[in-house]
Amino acid sequence: MRDLWTGYQHREVDADGWTTFWRLDPRDRDLRLSDWTGYPDRAGHRLWERAATPAGVRAAWRTSATSVELEIRAALSIYNRIAPVDVLVDGELHRRCEVLEGEQRLRIELPGRPAEVEIWLPQAGRIALREVSFDREAEPLAPTGPRWITYGSSITQAGGAYGPSETWPALVARKNGWDCVSLGFAGECHLDPIAARTIRDLPAQLISMCLGINIHGGATYSGRTLPGQVESFIATVREGHPRTPLVVITPLPAPDREGEPNAVGLTLDDVRACVELGARTDPGVRVIDGRRILSSDEARALYADEVHPGPDGYRLIGERLAGLLTID
Repeated sequence: MRDLWTGYQHREVDADGWTTFWRLDPRDRDLRLSDWTGYPDRAGHRLWERAATPAGVRAAWRTSATSVELEIRAALSIYNRIAPVDVLVDGELHRRCEVLEGEQRLRIELPGRPAEVEIWLPQAGRIALREVSFDREAEPLAPTGPRWITYGSSITQAGGAYGPSETWPALVARKNGWDCVSLGFAGECHLDPIAARTIRDLPAQLISMCLGINIHGGATYSGRTLPGQVESFIATVREGHPRTPLVVITPLPAPDREGEPNAVGLTLDDVRACVELGARTDPGVRVIDGRRILSSDEARALYADEVHPGPDGYRLIGERLAGLLTID
């Protein structure tokens, strides 16, 4: 059966027919360039493992089928959890399917009337897919709406959201009718050149970048180097998008970390100031202070830990950013 998945850069099929949807293209890359973890106590916390997690990867069909089956393989990753598969019918959540470790076949009953069926793959876990089969003819549907690329950290990957269709990028895209490419990499938003080049080379009508929380946690750059790294990242993106609106979002509030200097002496406010300084070198960049998206009180109420929203926090972020992010 033909399908039309979107939200990934490279589709790799192994000898047994299992497909991995890479959100960065690993071909001809020296993956050792990203081996540095940024977190000395978290071995294996690397960009390419995150890139093989299909956050935001989805497909849609028009069908009158009464059921669909998926053959899926899953393993734990950094979140120590595997997110579910979401099945939407005519834009509304129809079924949220738990995904277990190992190989399994999921069967989802469908309405049996003409409908648009979307399948969203898990945003957490190491995931491979081998087969999607409907019991009646299903016509693959191409993505619609303007293309929006969003780059960021675990908060953009949103592994702790209720499901893949309720990460904040998914909620924004669904509400605004956009075709989203989510480049959220848990722990790995360090302004890597491969991420900048990927964004540069993809068509887009809007690009947003949530920068700073991993840089603060990993002490990636100092006050001397961070503004220049932000400037360089944006300049690379601009090579492919001379007139595309760019939005830079500084870190959301982290009440238990505010005011505490990291290993290179930067507080979160310092990081915000450095990110904004680097972003302002491009007069076409709009900067959104992350503290406009959530207040400190909301963060205390909605966070699952010091920096990560819980599921309802992701819903609120999506609601707020759906209005703040616009395509002219």
